[in-house]
Amino acid sequence: MIRRIDLRGTTLASADDYRAVVPRADFDIEAAVPAVHEICESVRTRGLEAILDYGRRFDGVEADDIRVPAEALTQALEQLDPDIRAGLEESIARLRAASERELEHDVTTDFGPGARVVHRKVPIGRVGLYVPGGLAPLVSTVLMNVVPAQVAGVPSIALTSSPQQEFGGLPHPTILAACALLGVDEVYAVGGAQAIAMFAYGVGPCARVDLVTGPGNIYVVTAKRLLKGQIGIDSEAGPTEVAILADDSADADYVAADLVAEAEHDPLAGAVLITDSEQLAARVEERLDTMVAATKHSERVREALSGRQSGIVLVDDLDQGVAVADAYAAEHLEIHTRDAAAVAGRIRNAGAIFVGDHAPTALGDYCAGSNHVLPTGGCACHSSGLSVRNFTKSIHVVDYSREGLQAVADHVITLAEAEDLPAHGESVRVRFPR
Repeated sequence: MIRRIDLRGTTLASADDYRAVVPRADFDIEAAVPAVHEICESVRTRGLEAILDYGRRFDGVEADDIRVPAEALTQALEQLDPDIRAGLEESIARLRAASERELEHDVTTDFGPGARVVHRKVPIGRVGLYVPGGLAPLVSTVLMNVVPAQVAGVPSIALTSSPQQEFGGLPHPTILAACALLGVDEVYAVGGAQAIAMFAYGVGPCARVDLVTGPGNIYVVTAKRLLKGQIGIDSEAGPTEVAILADDSADADYVAADLVAEAEHDPLAGAVLITDSEQLAARVEERLDTMVAATKHSERVREALSGRQSGIVLVDDLDQGVAVADAYAAEHLEIHTRDAAAVAGRIRNAGAIFVGDHAPTALGDYCAGSNHVLPTGGCACHSSGLSVRNFTKSIHVVDYSREGLQAVADHVITLAEAEDLPAHGESVRVRFPR
């Protein structure tokens, strides 16, 4: 079911060499550009009419409005299963506590009398949050987007998720309940690329936003790429993925269960085991056969595990395993080794690291206190997961007196002349007539 890639005895010169051989999904954004460009242009020029047309075409939903009524949010929360509510409340509390610790404050640097720069942190004015509603109602993604935005102090939050035929053209009721629980009352029943265009251009009842965050399918990701600049975006997140770095001390049941859990997300989900133990690899393969047959979404899981994006990578030792894990730069990286914390400390590239055999990725999806909106497709080598920082921006406030400017006036004039920009220098010289 899951292929093997044997790197034992292989000496590769660089991380780029490892990146070329590790499993990875095909996620061709360029192929989706023509269709997504057409959708975005249609929304820009035709507005609400285009969005409603796409709702009929893609979601099979007949509607004359896209905003979710307030009473639907209230009703969804009233009818929410008490156990689900308790789980959401615990997840919110942990994520809020972690987010509050991440919140950055203004920093002031004094360079002498009358010379000061303040690095001021300001929340984004208005954000649009995208929550997928296709294969699964990702209620946890509501929390992961909303909580850091609220902690950052964003004054205007809009959220959208795909309309569902089953629920009268509204998003899944659990998603609506989570919005109500968090006090988000501006919610839209729009999915796909048209949702990102709605946020970017301001369509119908939805005013334009400054920033869009949240994961989605290839059409959502492509729309974010095309509209970047019109709006800010968090990342271009592709199919979800997990890598598990394990030695012969790992429990094969735990490893196999975590691979299956990741594969449950999507047929394109990546599930990768990196190990120096052929015995563990064999045991995991055996357990996968049993677990996949028994799980609810077995067809989806089997497709993901047998795809080119998944595999068991055999390495000579833990040092090579760390090198492969860093090259793969997984969205989620689990460490199932002896002294897992020390091994985790050697990792440079991962969206989130899960240390030891009792920190499965599913914990991070819901109740760890970490954020599960993370970089995918190897982007963890240069990008971070969603956090409060995404919902703030920095402004340098330059506060200089005459005395402070005079102390560096000659340097400014000299550097301006070096760049052949004499008017820059003159703008300083004019303040100090001789």
